Amino acid sequence: MGGAVFLSYASEDAAAAARIAAALRAVGVEVWFDQSELRGGDAWDRQIRARIHDCRLFIAVISAATEARDEGYFRREWKLAVDRTHDMSERKTFLLPVVIDGTSERGAAVPDKFREVQWTRAPGGETPPEFTARVARLLAEPAVQSAAAGAAVAGDRAPAGGAASRSRPPAVPLALLALIVAGLGYLFMDKVVRRDTAPAATLPAVAPAAAPTAAAFNPPPHSIAVLPFANLSGDPGQDYFSDGLTEELLNSLAAVDGLQVAARTSSFSFKDKDTDIGTIARKLGVGAVLEGSVRRSGHTVRITAQLINAVTGFHLWSKTYDRDLGDVLKLQTEIASAVADALKVAMLTDTAARIEVGGTRNPAALDAYLRGRRVGGSGGPEDYLGAAAAFTEAIRLDPGYAGAFAGRAWVESLYASQGALPSRVREYFARAFADARQAIALAPELADGHSALGFCLANGALDLRGALDEFERARTLAPGDAEVVRIYAVSAIMVGRTEAGIAEMRRAVRLDPLNAVTHHLFGMGLYLARRFEDASQENAAAIALNPDYLRTYEFSGLTSYLLGRLEQARATCESRPAYWGTQWCLSLTYEKLGRHADAQAALARIHDMQGDSAAYQYAGTYAQWGDTPKALEWLETALRLRDPGLSLLKQDPLMDPIRKEPRFQAVERQLRFPD
Repeated sequence: MGGAVFLSYASEDAAAAARIAAALRAVGVEVWFDQSELRGGDAWDRQIRARIHDCRLFIAVISAATEARDEGYFRREWKLAVDRTHDMSERKTFLLPVVIDGTSERGAAVPDKFREVQWTRAPGGETPPEFTARVARLLAEPAVQSAAAGAAVAGDRAPAGGAASRSRPPAVPLALLALIVAGLGYLFMDKVVRRDTAPAATLPAVAPAAAPTAAAFNPPPHSIAVLPFANLSGDPGQDYFSDGLTEELLNSLAAVDGLQVAARTSSFSFKDKDTDIGTIARKLGVGAVLEGSVRRSGHTVRITAQLINAVTGFHLWSKTYDRDLGDVLKLQTEIASAVADALKVAMLTDTAARIEVGGTRNPAALDAYLRGRRVGGSGGPEDYLGAAAAFTEAIRLDPGYAGAFAGRAWVESLYASQGALPSRVREYFARAFADARQAIALAPELADGHSALGFCLANGALDLRGALDEFERARTLAPGDAEVVRIYAVSAIMVGRTEAGIAEMRRAVRLDPLNAVTHHLFGMGLYLARRFEDASQENAAAIALNPDYLRTYEFSGLTSYLLGRLEQARATCESRPAYWGTQWCLSLTYEKLGRHADAQAALARIHDMQGDSAAYQYAGTYAQWGDTPKALEWLETALRLRDPGLSLLKQDPLMDPIRKEPRFQAVERQLRFPD
């Protein structure tokens, strides 16, 4: 092997450092590891300088002990090693930080240069075979050439030599939006991104790595989660940018055939949480985790990425990229290709084209687009308008930016569904239609454009046949995108393609296991398929993940109602009385319990909150109450108002009492459900 390893450590960590040295020496690695109590002096200083100048790798042992000491000889050793890197090629690996306890990389008291490389976690200095093998591989590479003849200062107490490794970035969460409106609006996915902040100069970290054993944890071999990349720009206001780039990279990996990529909502749920890689992987059901950092400066960006084997806890690949923002599209393809190669997944020749479809090479347009996604993710009607303005700016800067047209179509259709005055609903849907079609015209292979058009067709025109065609096209183009999969799955169930829809919904849950919306939508699909026991389980999972997600209480209560568990239905819906959907459930449950006045009062409260916009729900209530004439009257009113709730009509069990009525069948025919 070429060269020795210098192991630098604080005196309090001597035992752990000795374990690292012993493991390396056992495989033939030369380790400079002085175990005497050094007291300084010129001769000792010269020896330290010479050894750090001549060593091939510098391992810095990081711990609670080093964190507690603002001064120490080990900090001189660190400075000496950092000074040496100034004369090295950036391609060479020299600094190898190793964390031996639960010390977090985020905010650690270490030189900035340490933050620019990957860290390894070796609890108590225990080093599995993969660790020593990695050091051996690095030592086998050509020796580092340094132009500097000397080094700098001295170390802590004993010269050290050591182990090789890399750092892991911080677990930064993302919060995407689950925007739920009536009818197929239930299906709208987490269409926008947020992110978190990070320190200044490197990859912060997830947490101590308690790596699961292969025997206990056996995830799919080509499965991966992308954790939010840390914002190292020094400006928390740039979180939208680092979050946005992470999501773009996640989508790029999802375009690689053969990779199973955890959805962004589930992956970003770990942002700002000190969760170890093994736990994250288990919860997401993945075998690898990609972490990184983003540092933006003007029109340039530095992205550091590192891929970790979640079973062993060791790094598979890492690289730092310095690029002009105009090259971000190409960079996404480069990183996706490197990750696929590390996971031994062959990329098809058209993968790069699929990754870059609908994108832009205009840095300012990209920035506006990412801002639009962040603003739209806040989830209120005014936020949709703010997002539309950002997307409009992106389109002004790059009129061929298909992704920006698709983004604007989404927020315009959501505003039409949730925030627009009744007199302006058609206007906003018309804008959304035009933008979705323009996105497809510019980039026919852009799945987001087809999903946006499907949403417009379902909610703005009640064209359920056309909507399903668009959702199916999107699913074909982006089969690895959990949001695309789930919107297709539930729409398929709504039109009677039950088995296909349920199979796809199960896949969406595998891709997005920690998203309450995904479990809720699966529960709603099972409810429409009349698999009420299974629906109850999914509703319970959704509530456990997000107890504040009100839509789940509505369908959980309705499911219990149809199972005949009336007290359970009542308790569920009374627990969230301010939401009109739970009042709808109570109007049915109270009537069945013989509390007729309470049922009427619940129906009146819905009308106070929703007016005629809940026409479809009134029809369902009267159908269950046995008042067929009123049920049919409200159903026809819903058709006249183009109520999106009508998308449920074909499968809705609440409508069974009037399903054979000629007027009901006439409404169903006008909706032209697919066969």
